[in-house]
Amino acid sequence: MIEHIPFEEILKEALREGGEFSDLFFEQTHSVVIICEEDRIEKVISGLDMGVGLRILFGKKTFYGFTTDISKASLFDLAGRISRAAKEGGGEKAIDPPRSPRPVLSSLPISKSLYLMQKHPGGLSMEEKASVVKRANEVARRIDPRVQQVKVLYRDVNQRLSISNSEGLFIEGERVGTVFSVQVVSAKGEIVQTGYEPAGGTMGFELFDLHPPEEVAEVAAKRSLLMLSARKAPMGKMAVVLSSEAGGTMIHEAIGHGLEADLAQQGLSVYSKKIGEKVASSLITVVDDPTLPQKRGSYAFDDEGITSRRTILVAGGILKGYLYDRLSALEAGVESSGNGRRESYQHKPIPRMSNTMVLSGKMRPEEIVHSVEKGLFVKKMGGGQVNTVNGDFIFEVNEGYLIEKGRVGEPVRGAILIGNGPQVLKEIDMVGNDLGFGIGTCGKDGQGVPVADAQPTLRIPELVVGGQQEVK
Repeated sequence: MIEHIPFEEILKEALREGGEFSDLFFEQTHSVVIICEEDRIEKVISGLDMGVGLRILFGKKTFYGFTTDISKASLFDLAGRISRAAKEGGGEKAIDPPRSPRPVLSSLPISKSLYLMQKHPGGLSMEEKASVVKRANEVARRIDPRVQQVKVLYRDVNQRLSISNSEGLFIEGERVGTVFSVQVVSAKGEIVQTGYEPAGGTMGFELFDLHPPEEVAEVAAKRSLLMLSARKAPMGKMAVVLSSEAGGTMIHEAIGHGLEADLAQQGLSVYSKKIGEKVASSLITVVDDPTLPQKRGSYAFDDEGITSRRTILVAGGILKGYLYDRLSALEAGVESSGNGRRESYQHKPIPRMSNTMVLSGKMRPEEIVHSVEKGLFVKKMGGGQVNTVNGDFIFEVNEGYLIEKGRVGEPVRGAILIGNGPQVLKEIDMVGNDLGFGIGTCGKDGQGVPVADAQPTLRIPELVVGGQQEVK
């Protein structure tokens, strides 16, 4: 498919009018989406998207363009147009290039530890894929007459990549991902509650050996039904225990984005210019690791061709570094951390998280719960908002329980966590020896990329909980 593309010649053409660096990103992505709603298969979409993105770095400016026409003539035309735009746009003060050229890579083999592919989705029929959707729908609907709506989504993606740059790098590989989710809406009188449960990772159809569709559906349905009978959440300041099952949503949002180097360099992060400073409790260590097997945010190399690696962001509460792509790394005078990611060939790479987590501690989760006289136990987080400049956040709680006299008690609905990321991280005083993962698609600058986040059970001794009943 790409044999006819003269990568080296196109990259030279891109730099003909000036610039320090150019790279070319070829992508061919085949995806399948199956959606079940209203007790029937509503959508079956099978698509192929293919294109090339070309970038020039000229000083501190980025010039980018893309095309779906991968003919030789079209690619040379694209290179010429971007080259002229770079010349006319001019670059700001040049960033010194690396002192030694990066070693040339060629056809890097896909890491078997990342892709333990047992059942490649490309080898399965559409009927087999639709079957897991139907099975989940049936289980969710028959579990209780109060179930009103069920939506089941299946999606698999097979992405072939080739990346080349003006420093002589050439790398290619394949990424396969599968995602499955069930959303259930239940009603009791005027009370309506939603339960949602996702599963997914860098794997094929073996996802359903780990997470049978019936189990995913049952979890989503029972969550929505449980919240129907839940009491209104209390409001006020109280101790909060975040279960490992909650996933690392708070960590991802409250600290992760703030540690992406572009935001930090622009002064748009509360963690700007704080390397070496204490930003969290000494019990907290945060890492970003795209090398984890089968996790949704895993990859063998990033979208600039840099081999993936584990990055320690916070160690013992001390800020150690940021997540870099090539441009932000050059600005800082360091190496890229391998976190230059993009949604597709239509987008330029920017610093992004992969699998971001708080590492486990030493306490048993039940010990942490027993330590709380009265508070809130968060089993599943919902959506939220974070101001990366000052760290303030608001998060919904999809599944929460009261803690009374050291025991998890009755469920509550409508709880909201309100606080400040840096402050909360500094106040965490207990860290569990467990670890639970959540998955998602992270949005930034109009781009969505697959991610995972994780945390152990954590205790926050005092946090503002928004609810509907005052704490007595």
